[in-house]
Formats: sequence, structure tokens, C-alpha cells
Amino acid sequence: MPFEFRTASTLSDAAGLIAGDRSARLLSGGTLIMRDINEGRLTDGLILRIVDPAYRQISLSGRVELGAGVTMAAILKRRELAYLHAPAQAIGGPAVRNMASIGGNLFAETPYGDFTVALLALDAQVMVMQGLGAPRAVPLEEFLAGRSRGGQGLVTAVQFAPPQNAADFRFRKVSRVKPKGLAVLTIAAHLPMSGGRVSGARVAFGAMAPVPMRAKAVERVLEGKALDAAAITAARAAAAEGIRPVTDAIASEWYRREVLPVHLARLLSGQD
Repeated sequence: MPFEFRTASTLSDAAGLIAGDRSARLLSGGTLIMRDINEGRLTDGLILRIVDPAYRQISLSGRVELGAGVTMAAILKRRELAYLHAPAQAIGGPAVRNMASIGGNLFAETPYGDFTVALLALDAQVMVMQGLGAPRAVPLEEFLAGRSRGGQGLVTAVQFAPPQNAADFRFRKVSRVKPKGLAVLTIAAHLPMSGGRVSGARVAFGAMAPVPMRAKAVERVLEGKALDAAAITAARAAAAEGIRPVTDAIASEWYRREVLPVHLARLLSGQD
């Protein structure tokens, strides 16, 4: 069967089409799906495009809401989202950032998906629409755990509370090819401070498991602590707990395990 290309004028129309055809693929920015088509991994089925303006809308009133079709280039144009500029800048070169979307990044396989690591550290929720129903909020960690099973519906947006202090959010991508190589590893951390101590730590790793993961052991040792040498040493010791890095063309499992504590310590201490 050849490809069938259709355009949905509304999010609900798109959700209905996806619900009615489990093989349907959404063409958002196209950086993932067009690679699969061009390389022969995808040879038929429904390819769906959404033209609803809400799909590419950015809302900054209270909680941040980013439509799933918002591109990395659009993020970089908003000064109010300066804390997300580093993860957006980490996605490919200018041509890729003009197309690569928030929603597409949620489905990017390791060692891609750097922006999703940042969203995980920000405790983001994924807005998912199934059929003609209203979108429901799914915690990003839960969404990622079920991603490989599919059938979750149409991702319409992501939502999260912005950091009260932009300096509390930190991001680091480690790659061998500068400035836009694939990730050896990615780390994002949201470390709000209260009375000089970490309150509500969230740390996420990329390329350390099949999908971006919470570094819960690191969060535990940092919670309630001053971000001093002792806390950073404890975080280094806890970094490997629960990780499952792979060996690929970018780096070996051994190498990823070895360099993770080093780069985590640099991130926490504010080193470049």
C-alpha cells in the first residue's frame, strides 16, 4: 500500500484519524519521519499533517504550555524561555531547529531527545488527546515509560511550571562533535533553593537508558542539602544508580558510566 497523505484542520480531527488508524504517523517537523521514509524504514501508511494554530502555540500565562508543533527555533526566539535556550540549541543545526518540534522530540530515540531531558527535569506533563475527547495530562515520566507500546493518542502540548529563578535550572549536553554532535550523555537539573538548601530537586539523564530517565538517587542525596562539595560528592557517588546506558556508535556503555559522574559534578558546581 502506498503512502496516503492527509491534512487535519483541527486537533480533534487529527486525534480522531489517529484513533481510527493505529499505523498513522504524524508529520510534525519531519526530522524523524522523513528520515525513516528516505532510508526505507517506513514504506506505507497514513501520513498526517496538522494545520490547527493551537498545535504551534506558546502560552506563558502562569504555567507554560508549548504546543507539540512548536519548534526549537521558536523557543530560541522567546526571551521569556531563556532557561530553555540551551536544550533547544542542542538540537542539530539551524535548519534542523527550524523544523524539529517539541512533540517530535518526545519520541526521539536515544541518543536523540535532549530537549525531553530538560522537560523531565521541569516536571512537565504531556497533554494527550484520544479520539474526540478532551486532552488529558500525563506526567512525562509516565508517558515515556509507555512510549514503546504506542496507542497513547495525539500529543497536543506539554505543560510545566517555569522555574521561579532561571539560575535554578541547569543543562549540559556532552558530545564528541561540536557544536551539534549526538549525545554521549545529557543532564538537566532543576534545583530550587530555600534557605540555602535544595528544595524539590529534580535531575534527569539522557542516553543513560532507553528513554530519558529521572536520576532519583541523585535527587535524594541533594534534597535538603546545601549545594556544597559534600553534596556534590554524594551526588557523584549516586549517579550510576538505576542507569542502563548502551554501547553505540557514539560511545560505549563503559565510557558513559565513567564520564557521567564527572559531568554531573561539573553541572552542579557551575563549571563550564
